[in-house]
Amino acid sequence: MRLSISHETTYHYEDQVRASIQYLRLTPHDSERQHVISWQLDLPRPVRAQLDPFGNILHVLTMDEPHEAIIIGARGQVDIDELREAEHESQSALPFLRFTRLTEADEALRAFAGKECKKRRDRTALIDLMHGLNSHMTYTPGSTEVDTSAAQAFAGRSGVCQDHTHAFLACARSLGIPSRYVSGYLYSEDCEHLASHAWAEAWLDDAWYSFDVTNELARPERHLKLAVGLDYLDACPVRGMRRGGGCEQMHAKVFVSPLPMPAPVISVQQQ
Repeated sequence: MRLSISHETTYHYEDQVRASIQYLRLTPHDSERQHVISWQLDLPRPVRAQLDPFGNILHVLTMDEPHEAIIIGARGQVDIDELREAEHESQSALPFLRFTRLTEADEALRAFAGKECKKRRDRTALIDLMHGLNSHMTYTPGSTEVDTSAAQAFAGRSGVCQDHTHAFLACARSLGIPSRYVSGYLYSEDCEHLASHAWAEAWLDDAWYSFDVTNELARPERHLKLAVGLDYLDACPVRGMRRGGGCEQMHAKVFVSPLPMPAPVISVQQQ
């Protein structure tokens, strides 16, 4: 499947911002499961790409002059291997056993993970965990905040894809399974609000397997990966700081659409 992405984020400020810095993880990279055909960022000024500690492509946009708005755009095309269920990497998965404030497993989460998985530590166990969390936590936009922890969202029995992912990470790590947060895009004909999305990956049998709690999907056939990390703060597409500006209004537009794959080229040798 070839996906076309158009993503624009606009920030408007009540007063002039004296200076700001934006950390952008808006550029996908090639992997066993996805191949970037074309990609570009539309930014107020040129920014050089670098790699962050998790191997994500990072751009740091610094605005030293006063401004009242910032527009950040990303667009491109990426081929997705719909049949590949796992991805292999040479980097150690052990760092993804570490809890963070957003993914700390309290007694309730540990008990839930034990109930769903029992003594199993395989893919079928985590699929059961994924379904269990989906049933326990109703998808409810606006029910949580960006800084809501997994334990808080689990106790409230509601959240969005970020909360579903944090709860999955808390449970999996409590079982001793390395797992990581993934940000990216999801193509869906029915749910436009899921175009910009988050899901989890867990390290099983020396490979990373995907678990999308919100959609109860264990195969990432319509998912385009942007970045990974220990939690949302490591992998979110746009994260920034500023001096001044007063109240902020943020508006994001994300469009994900499939494109026809090019026909294979068949060469014919003349005799």
